[in-house]
Amino acid sequence: MTRGAAIAAVAIALAVATAGCGLGAGPGTGGVHVTVTSDFGGHQIAAADAASVPGSETVMRMLERRFDVKTRYGGGFVESINGQTGSSSQRDWFYYVNGVQAPDGAAVTSVHHDDHIWWDLHDWRATDSIPAVVGSFPEPFTNGIGGKRYPTTIECGSNVNAACKRVTAVLSGDGVPVAGQLIGTGSGPDTLGVVVGTWKQLAPEVAAELIAHGPGASGVYANFSGPAGTTLRLLDPDGHVAQTLGAGAGLVAATADSSSVPTWLVTGTDVAGVDAAARAFNADALHDHFALAVQGGTTYPVPLDGGQ
Repeated sequence: MTRGAAIAAVAIALAVATAGCGLGAGPGTGGVHVTVTSDFGGHQIAAADAASVPGSETVMRMLERRFDVKTRYGGGFVESINGQTGSSSQRDWFYYVNGVQAPDGAAVTSVHHDDHIWWDLHDWRATDSIPAVVGSFPEPFTNGIGGKRYPTTIECGSNVNAACKRVTAVLSGDGVPVAGQLIGTGSGPDTLGVVVGTWKQLAPEVAAELIAHGPGASGVYANFSGPAGTTLRLLDPDGHVAQTLGAGAGLVAATADSSSVPTWLVTGTDVAGVDAAARAFNADALHDHFALAVQGGTTYPVPLDGGQ
């Protein structure tokens, strides 16, 4: 089935479901922020804050209240926002709530207090599924997913104590309680995990295995190569290698499989790379990036050249 046919089928199902049951007014909420970008966060299009949101608000309704929106497939999917639309059959709008790709259409996804909703128009030739992004940090750690806040654990490799302390301090500073544990023990499907260590140390982790299999498996446009992961390859929107980094290169990325909440990786080609990634583990550095590679004082939002 083509992506267009799949979208149409889902839209019809959503329309039927929505027609059969009301969403209810509810008590309302607030503190919601909406970001609209293109090219994997490479270009800012618009943004809006909502101090007060109706209790029946969905992601789609909120978008339509604040921007010029055109929809398709019965109003279930976005075609354009403020005149920005896909230029080909492989360029569409995707949305993330608190840094997590929503499992359902925007017309049936409820808005919760302090949600960070991010719409991005991008190329999906390499993958049409990006489970998690880092550019809404400190979400999803502070307000959770779907209105539910999850416990957070940090797993740390050996010889990365400074990086681990930095990551822990940043989360604690944002009011996130953190439980530490040894790397490889696993955080569980209902726990937000942060793993800190060199790629060699993290390679057995499920999230790392997804990244190793490319964007189609992980949604992350970067991966490591070499026997010990001593090379960090940065990919373009097609999933091809655009640049290669060596010693001192780090990566901050997030991904998930179909049965768990996201795992974040703060990793690198070596200890220096992990330190560099840990220094980038903050809202200012990660803002509106899907994932971020670093080396020395240079940052590389990936996919690379996503704005072309």
